[in-house]
Amino acid sequence: MAYSAEAIRNVALVGHRGTGKTSLHEALLFEGGVLARLGSVSDGTTASDVEADEQARQMSISMTLSSFEWAGRKINLLDTPGEPSFIADALGALRVSESAIFVINAVMGAEVTTRRLWKVAAERDIARMLFVNMLDRERADFYRTLESLKSAFGPHVVATEIPIGSEQSCNGVVDLVDMRAYRYEGSGRGNATEIEIPEQESARAQEYREKLLDEVAEVSDELMERYLEGAEISHEEIVDALKRGTNHGSIFPVVCGVATRNLGTNRLLEAIVEDLPSPVEHGAFETDEVTLEPLADRELFAYVFKTRADPFAGRINLLRVYQGTLAHDTQLANTRSHSKERIGQLIVFAGKGTTTADSFGPGDIGGVAKLKDTRAGDWLAARDEPIRMPTERLPAPVMAFAIEPKTKGDEDKVFTSLRRLQEEDPTIDLHRDAQTGQQIVAGLSQIHVEVIVDRLRSRFGAEVTLKPPRVPYQETIRAGAKAHGRHKKQSGGRGQFGDCHIEIAPLEPGGGFEFVDRIKGGAIPNSFIPAVEKGVREAMEHGVLAGYPVKDVRVTLFDGSFHSVDSSELAFKETGVTQAKQALEQANPVLLEPIMMVTIAVPEDTVGDVIGDLNSRRGRPQGMEPNGAITEIKAELPMAELLAYAPDLRSITGGQGDYTMEFLRYEEVPGHLVAKVLGAAAQEPVRA
Repeated sequence: MAYSAEAIRNVALVGHRGTGKTSLHEALLFEGGVLARLGSVSDGTTASDVEADEQARQMSISMTLSSFEWAGRKINLLDTPGEPSFIADALGALRVSESAIFVINAVMGAEVTTRRLWKVAAERDIARMLFVNMLDRERADFYRTLESLKSAFGPHVVATEIPIGSEQSCNGVVDLVDMRAYRYEGSGRGNATEIEIPEQESARAQEYREKLLDEVAEVSDELMERYLEGAEISHEEIVDALKRGTNHGSIFPVVCGVATRNLGTNRLLEAIVEDLPSPVEHGAFETDEVTLEPLADRELFAYVFKTRADPFAGRINLLRVYQGTLAHDTQLANTRSHSKERIGQLIVFAGKGTTTADSFGPGDIGGVAKLKDTRAGDWLAARDEPIRMPTERLPAPVMAFAIEPKTKGDEDKVFTSLRRLQEEDPTIDLHRDAQTGQQIVAGLSQIHVEVIVDRLRSRFGAEVTLKPPRVPYQETIRAGAKAHGRHKKQSGGRGQFGDCHIEIAPLEPGGGFEFVDRIKGGAIPNSFIPAVEKGVREAMEHGVLAGYPVKDVRVTLFDGSFHSVDSSELAFKETGVTQAKQALEQANPVLLEPIMMVTIAVPEDTVGDVIGDLNSRRGRPQGMEPNGAITEIKAELPMAELLAYAPDLRSITGGQGDYTMEFLRYEEVPGHLVAKVLGAAAQEPVRA
């Protein structure tokens, strides 16, 4: 059946790695009747983490969509990875959801990834609720965590529930809206029993209810006026104001529980359907080109936000219908490729299983298989009308490796498979380095690249080896020089003769290469001068120090001679090569290395250690900018010092630091390091 937009709740589960998002997803599906038993991350039995690499690493790598019904509403629940290496899926889920539940570790409080995703959710006007999880852990403290959340996200973070008991003795919650308490026994479905608010929690429940009412009253001027006058606010008014305040970020409700024990899960499901907005309540979706309203009788617009690469089923696309009704066995336009797509079977995901649907109405989320030319980021529409989703700011890949097939002849298989994985994960960078000739695969971390290699093997049977990429060094000169020589060859028949005088001089950094023709009086015929230039350029491709490209030089051809019979283009090209190399050797050649501008985000308490590490890597800090508990450091570093930086930064910052980098300029390699670079180059010559 197709659900009306009013009955749909699209909810992303997001947060830092290790907060229990997958366990919460599992408990919600179990309590909602989708699963027969409660799976475990540690046992590898959850509905979310079905890939072998996810089970082995005990972490989510890909987003999981599950749809089910609760209290007459359809909940589309998107469980997302918390590891920063796979943040693209979390950003994709936030793109198509009206609401996000931020899952918080009750021991750790507001962590780095949570803060970053919160900022994204705020920019997109997404309703936000927080679930404080793991209350049964040692050192778990709901009230300390609540203060941490208020400090990170502002005073409108407010508890709508508080726990009963603490750490191992946590066994229930108090609902501050209804002022009712619930005790949980066991982890089975329907494990909650309503009880009187325990005496030891009564005063605290009243205290936090007053704080909740203070926030609720701010939703409207009328409510605030009555509240300040001491008038009673009815239960219905509280519920209505809480929902309105949550919808557009005036209130951020905090609920709590223990996902692995199914504690608080039923209350969270009630909060999802009662407090979080439907697509209709959240409002129309606007792009630069069109305003889309969640109405069934309008023209169809559906956005593809995730592509899964399956070696057997091909592409499976997850999409969100923004307007109109998507029906199977219809034809739609892909507004990017301007091609027609036939919509075949519509897929509904529920845990590890799937069912089919006849249609998806406005606001709904589901899947469709075997679209020939559609991938993540595309729009499907009733007609080919220009429409674009606002640009997604994805982090840039920084961990690069040279990649080679283990088996000769597998090149096409490997790179075709990599392209399919790239459709699934847009943060993968795949390119050929024009200077070194290496095929480069880059990701957001070493874990990211390892997962890429694992999936190449497990999904597509493609085995590869990884090597650190070569640093694209260059060579230049620091002085001018002249060279003169002849290319003369006589071995019977027509000979070869070329005679050139050239001068070489340095250019300013970034000057590239210049060839200047100053031949006068026809000393060399015009028809042979391009051959000299070709030879000189060929010599510049491989410098005299270590075979790296030569940049920022000017070569002037100022004299020469020719033979009316034996001179040829080949002879003058060879002369250009030999004379350019001779001149380079006499012009004080030096080695250049790429310098990168690096932006590093780290917890403020690790700034000193990070700066010290940067100094040890020949880094030059350019400034710092605090942003809450995170400090952003800008520094210039040689690329050679960054090849293994990602794991070291994770170690220094306890896994909470990350960085981006961009090319800045080339600089001369310090004298004490030149011999080391030249020695390494001799071991592995630069490719043509």
